[in-house]
Order: sequence, then C-alpha cells, then structure tokens
Amino acid sequence: MSSSDSKKEEFRKYLERSSVIDSLTKVLIALYEEPEKPPNAVEYVRRFLSSPAGINVDSMAAENEALKKRVEELELQVQQLQEQVQQKDAGAEEQ
Repeated sequence: MSSSDSKKEEFRKYLERSSVIDSLTKVLIALYEEPEKPPNAVEYVRRFLSSPAGINVDSMAAENEALKKRVEELELQVQQLQEQVQQKDAGAEEQ
C-alpha cells in the first residue's frame, strides 16, 4: 500500500472513530427525507450539525408546529372572550 493510500485509510478510520461519518450520514438522510427541500442545503446541513448533542431536531420541529397551533387556538379564544366582554359592556351601558 502506498503512503497516500495509508494516509487515506488512517483518515477514514479517524472519521469513523469520531462519529463524523455517522453524523454526515444522518444529516444527509434527514435532508433526503424532507418533504419540502430547503432552498439552501448547506445552511440546512449547518443548522442540523450545529444542534446540541442529544437534541432531536425532528421532534423539536414537531413540537414547534404543535405549539404554533396552540398559540392560534389561544389567540382565537382571547378574541372570542374580548368580544363577549364588549357585548356585556354594551348591554350594561344600555340599562
């Protein structure tokens, strides 16, 4: 084996030991499975890789969507309650 081949093999083993290959594989699979591809794939990879260890980006995205829906529901409820208060105030003024 040539010196160049040996260096490549040593580097490959280093990447495996340090979980770089696993991380890259996971981010590429996640990108592949995205139903709507992001306009900037490099930024997607950067964001995915920069998330703290032990954080599941997919579960956080799902939680974010659920929280957005809950905020919409609560905003609607606030609006309905404000209308009820205004109606009661208008009724009290008439008396």
